[in-house]
Amino acid sequence: MLVTTRGRYALQVMIDLAEHYNGRCIPVKDIAKRQELSIKYLEHILPVLSKSDLISGIHGKGGGYRLNRAPEKYKVGEILRAAEGGLVPVSCLNENDTSVLEDSDDKTVMKMWSDFYKLTNEYFDSITIADLIKSDTAFDYFI
Repeated sequence: MLVTTRGRYALQVMIDLAEHYNGRCIPVKDIAKRQELSIKYLEHILPVLSKSDLISGIHGKGGGYRLNRAPEKYKVGEILRAAEGGLVPVSCLNENDTSVLEDSDDKTVMKMWSDFYKLTNEYFDSITIADLIKSDTAFDYFI
């Protein structure tokens, strides 16, 4: 499984919005500046997060983006799944119910992939954006 730049930046954006969470919209240029990300790249990520109902956006003067919920209500897993389109480790695994698709050639290792998929999702779903903000380092999750 590879989390792409899109997934990593989506997490950065959500963390930034959480760190500046006050119920008001935050302009894209402010997020881009703080996170040292291209506005053009953010313009591809933010609509995906908005369509997944993770954030709300308002256009025009005073516009920007804001969280739809409190930071502790966001699971890292749901953000990554929205940004990446899913987290399945192999293409022959069904995203919706983790069952093996009928055209799978290698049923002997599919339980392993299915278990890996479940473990990965459980892990990412056990971490909230608020947890990431509170943690001194990302390595807290490996101890």
